[in-house]
Amino acid sequence: MTGILYFSSTGNSLQIAKSVQARFDGNIVYIPNYDSDGSELEKIFIVTPIYSYGLPTPVFDLLPRLNKDKEIIVIQNYGGMIGGADSLFYEYALQFGLNVKGIYTVKMPENYTLFLVPPKFYTKSILRSSDKRIEKILDMIEKGEYILPKAKSKKKATYLKNKSNWHLIGKRFSVNGSCVKCLKCVNICPSANIALENGEIVFKDKCIACLGCYHRCPQKAIVYLDKKSKYRYVNPNVKESEIGKDF
Repeated sequence: MTGILYFSSTGNSLQIAKSVQARFDGNIVYIPNYDSDGSELEKIFIVTPIYSYGLPTPVFDLLPRLNKDKEIIVIQNYGGMIGGADSLFYEYALQFGLNVKGIYTVKMPENYTLFLVPPKFYTKSILRSSDKRIEKILDMIEKGEYILPKAKSKKKATYLKNKSNWHLIGKRFSVNGSCVKCLKCVNICPSANIALENGEIVFKDKCIACLGCYHRCPQKAIVYLDKKSKYRYVNPNVKESEIGKDF
């Protein structure tokens, strides 16, 4: 059985994971739900966004425990820049002795929008052509045209510094008067960073900067540094309710 392990906060990686499943079959598994080492799988796909030129925390934590004999294929997606994240992934894979056959990158809509909001026409353009970009990668994989990065990442120090500070982001979130205490943010947070305490939504110090709560709050009640931006992004090519689920 093929395992398609994915991490997604707003649906971009889930869209890719579903395309992988349609082509190669297998089970889609949300990485924060996965507690095995892949021994039960014949082949492993890892589908992940790029965060700060590197890996989201759940993906970073997954690599050391994966079975070293299993064939692994990686598809990373990015909204801004790759920044050597493919090279960094490969560096960690080699460090842990993993059998990575190929690493591919694909551009998807930007969802790190705390400071800059991409024009709507640009996001729509990226989405319109996303299937073609994904299918091109899957064609290469199907033909055995594996790609591995050659150069070393020049952004490793930047990534590790940013990763060490992600927990600070959580303290900069709050909820406004639109919050109805539906607890969706509490339930979807992959790091259990959000809680209802004494009738109030509380953000703690385990944030991994995925922004799932920010983008997927039904009331748009979660705000960052009290900014009044109403822009939120969820990939329209997947069902929002399926993000974070297994298939």
